[in-house]
Amino acid sequence: MSRLTSLSKVTRMNADGGSRRREDVLAAEEPLEIRIGDEPFSVTMRTPGADFDLVAGFLVSEGVIAATNELISLRFCAGEDENGRQTFNVVQAQLRPDVVLPDLHRHVYTTSSCGICGTASIDAVRKSSRFAPAEAAPGFALEMLLALPDQLRTGQRIFDKTGGVHAAGLYRSNGELLCLREDVGRHNAVDKVIGWALREGRLPLRDTVLQVSGRASFELVQKAAMAGIPLLSAVSAPSSLAVQLAQESGVGLIGFNRGSSLNVYAGALPQQSEASVGSLER
Repeated sequence: MSRLTSLSKVTRMNADGGSRRREDVLAAEEPLEIRIGDEPFSVTMRTPGADFDLVAGFLVSEGVIAATNELISLRFCAGEDENGRQTFNVVQAQLRPDVVLPDLHRHVYTTSSCGICGTASIDAVRKSSRFAPAEAAPGFALEMLLALPDQLRTGQRIFDKTGGVHAAGLYRSNGELLCLREDVGRHNAVDKVIGWALREGRLPLRDTVLQVSGRASFELVQKAAMAGIPLLSAVSAPSSLAVQLAQESGVGLIGFNRGSSLNVYAGALPQQSEASVGSLER
């Protein structure tokens, strides 16, 4: 069993009174401490895997870096569990000397269920994002957008085993998959995608759409804005603050993208062809 999953004994009970013991596969959740140089900066609960992408994406989302050459190196620091095994739960980021460091005394902790939220963060995004998503937003085809949730689901290997993780997929405007990541935290999955893009030298992410499982929260719109992603699509509902930030930051926002319909909350309407099926109403 890899560090992505673990086994647990479970009792399966039925309505008719029957029960049996069996093993269940669970999505792994472990803390990751992020250090900038030798100073602790954040602790997040995540599914191990693509940790360097997660750290790089988190630094982009926090407005610390926005270019590949601002990140000199990433490495795991020494750390052992009670059995003396390396935990790989501390990552040190070395930044270029001229990068303006954040307040390292503001220790950021995020759970797997919630990222950063609040109206103060809206101002932070408006001031610190180096990219304007609306400037190069392409016209996305309706058929392509409607196909993304099924494409995302097909690539969810950890979800197939556990049923307990979220996913984020980055696609070109023609529907080509660039990167897909899974994590117990929806915001972590997005950071892993953005971190991959930073390390590949792809920021800002023009001509792309970010498809996520679940709802569209404020922090996901925030992360899209910080990476220059012009369109965020979710299979469930957005929050009111997510819609507000999308409208103010220029990020297109789609919710309830399921089957043959979707809702457009911010940004331009998708392009429809004569073969389009369904409507844009919930």
